[in-house]
Amino acid sequence: MAYKYVDNYREKGARKKLVQELKAKGISDAKVLEAIGKVKRHYFFDETFWAQAYLDKAFPIGEGQTISNPYTVAYQSELLHIQRGDKVLEIGTGCGYQTCVLLELGAQVFTIERQEKLYQRTSQVLPHLGYKANFFLGDGSKGIAEYAPYDKIIVTAGAPMVPQILLKQLKVGGILVIPVGDEKAQKMVTVIRVGENDFDKIVLDTFRFVPLLGDQAW
Repeated sequence: MAYKYVDNYREKGARKKLVQELKAKGISDAKVLEAIGKVKRHYFFDETFWAQAYLDKAFPIGEGQTISNPYTVAYQSELLHIQRGDKVLEIGTGCGYQTCVLLELGAQVFTIERQEKLYQRTSQVLPHLGYKANFFLGDGSKGIAEYAPYDKIIVTAGAPMVPQILLKQLKVGGILVIPVGDEKAQKMVTVIRVGENDFDKIVLDTFRFVPLLGDQAW
């Protein structure tokens, strides 16, 4: 991670172009598009790769993980219907790009990462960029029960099923967004907790994420 933070006309122009591209691909939530337009994605890349930062592509970030392509980040963010002040649990901090988008949307973010190197890097870099989240190192498949319940939960790795332990940490009326499937492809799933023991599930488009790891995952 380069700690040289420069945001010139090329990067600003590239973000505007990216926002237009995401609109053309079907992202319609104005608040999500505005957040994508604000987060400086090139800050999550080594300076050598800044030219690729605003392409709608995933990119390796080390530890076998990737920074998701912007469309996927926008898609999941849109499904969450974030309201300012929402308490959001993010499973899989990664490099923190999705975290920053959630923060730009006005969420109070609790984010957990199992890879210690990513956790150390992200928990240092994001505050340096002015983003304040609650960072945790641990098994995200278990959630963070001590701060539950959450208005929204987002899982940024593919799971074979929806972990029941996460559903228990969701408020009634809350939304969980998670990719569910095998290691090759997953369907994006939205789960809405409509009652203490009642959940509505909506199965959406196909994506490909790195697998969710942990005791409640595979």
